[in-house]
Amino acid sequence: MKLDPEPKTRYHDIAHQLAQRGVSRREFLRFCAVMTAALALPQHYVGKVAAAVAGAKKPVVVWLEFQDCCGNTESFLRANSPGVGEIVLDLLSVEYHETIMAAAGHQAEEARAAAIEEPGYLVVVEGSIPTKDNGVYCTIGGRSALDILQEVGKGAAAIISAGTCSAFGGIPAAAPNPTGAVSVQDVLPNAAIVNLPGCPMNVVNLTATVVHYLTFGQLPAVDQFKRPLFAYGARIHDNCERRGHFDAGQFVEEWGDSGHRQGWCLYKMGCKGPATFHNCPQAEWNDATSWPIGAGHGCVGCSEPNFWDTMMPAYRRLPNVPGFGVEATADQVGLIVAGAVGGAFALHGLAAAIRAKANPVKKTEMKVEGN
Repeated sequence: MKLDPEPKTRYHDIAHQLAQRGVSRREFLRFCAVMTAALALPQHYVGKVAAAVAGAKKPVVVWLEFQDCCGNTESFLRANSPGVGEIVLDLLSVEYHETIMAAAGHQAEEARAAAIEEPGYLVVVEGSIPTKDNGVYCTIGGRSALDILQEVGKGAAAIISAGTCSAFGGIPAAAPNPTGAVSVQDVLPNAAIVNLPGCPMNVVNLTATVVHYLTFGQLPAVDQFKRPLFAYGARIHDNCERRGHFDAGQFVEEWGDSGHRQGWCLYKMGCKGPATFHNCPQAEWNDATSWPIGAGHGCVGCSEPNFWDTMMPAYRRLPNVPGFGVEATADQVGLIVAGAVGGAFALHGLAAAIRAKANPVKKTEMKVEGN
């Protein structure tokens, strides 16, 4: 009896693709553990993440690139965390991306048109969208970026804004904004959007966002700027490896001094970590080998809206920073902690007693305090 050939399908499930690429089960589970941790999920979710990702159909992705520096594409191409270099490409079926696709001209336009016919496709947008003069400042195939985004975005299951330019308009939108540059959410205010700001965005956060979508069928919880809380829910300052030096009043005073060589706090050198929300200390960069503050350079606040105005000059320190429940300058914090350690402990005990008296806690309740 002649058997019918295996039906030809355009996409296999991810488990099949992983096996074809030689990714072992152990490597895959390690990847799922990393993603579970990145998403701030309990460890017992690793199995659920693995099952969801392995059985999912690769989502079709249309990657649009507008007014940008291509940094987010570079970050994407350099994904090389435990198995992510292979797995991230297996999680996504990137059907259109001008920078990396082989097709050009009419063939590229046809590929994009075909991709948006696929149900449940995702869109990644890199770069801001110029709107002035009918969007003439960024055109592709004779069409404006604004026109293309509106067409591709209207049928997308979800849109991921990769980098600060697409998330907030970025430097192209800085005054006087000659091209009328805006963010993705300005163009599509009612779309399902998650912003991954940063210059560039960290590909770990892009991968984790996709994993969350595959696992739960929805985008992750976001803050008021539509940034996923798993990646932007805490200040860099709170998890910084130099935080202990800040608390001890040990600050770099000039580049190359003894404090700089010893890894002291970079706050006085303009570090914007106390006002910036991002998971750089945990995710790091370059295959998790380092990150700007770890390498000796202060944070510039690139994941915050309008950072090019609100966080500049880059090497001038913030006027104040939250400390001990009040607004205290770095000098004051240093004096309090380094010069009066015993008094600080006494004050802490007194403050705790005052709080306890002012806010009595029933014996059946549990009171948890943290930073």
